Amino acid sequence: MNPDLGRLLGEVGAVLLDFDGPVCSIFAGYPAPQVAAELIDVLRRRGVDVPPDLASEPDPLEVLRRTGATGDHDTTRAVEDALCAAERRAAETAEPTPYGREVIVAAWQAGMPVAVVSNNSAGAVTAYLTAHRLAGYVSPVIGRAYADPDRMKPNPEPILRAVRAVGKPSKRCVLVGDSLSDIRGARTADVRAIGYANRSSKTNALLAAGADLVITSMGELAGVLIGARD
Repeated sequence: MNPDLGRLLGEVGAVLLDFDGPVCSIFAGYPAPQVAAELIDVLRRRGVDVPPDLASEPDPLEVLRRTGATGDHDTTRAVEDALCAAERRAAETAEPTPYGREVIVAAWQAGMPVAVVSNNSAGAVTAYLTAHRLAGYVSPVIGRAYADPDRMKPNPEPILRAVRAVGKPSKRCVLVGDSLSDIRGARTADVRAIGYANRSSKTNALLAAGADLVITSMGELAGVLIGARD
């Protein structure tokens, strides 16, 4: 067992999980670049002059961010609606992260509230959790604020909403995430942070962003939580 991980989990009372990464790969069967291209088509149909760098953007969340930054609220809502629909479809073919389920169930069985805090839509997260019989273990699900991408992580607001919902002090909560926005948001919210490096190249960046520690498999986390339950 990783003693640092065991020590950290012994100091917290609630687990907050990012969704795309620690729980599943939401775009495994419906690739993110395809979704991003569909959002670009929404912009073009609305007469938006799409610059080349945005036209080739593979991340649908970044397309939404860029659209929101223009201040065109009607177009932002159109992109948001298209992305929500795409995420709901993607949730049907999402690939579970190895040991993601075990982490959720073991934390719950150890008496630790489990929340999901995601930049994906709450509808897509809830659909996945329901389909995989995990909804009863997770509350709350905090998803992306509708058509307001400035409120996505690294903005700490969604993390702080989860902290209030689980009823624990922020320092007694830990967020597990695989992106820099997760770690930076956690730090701003005064929440502990575990970086999930699902690619080895992420490790140093997650640590530099302020992660308390980095794991390379959700199995590491599951093992400690199962021990805490027992």
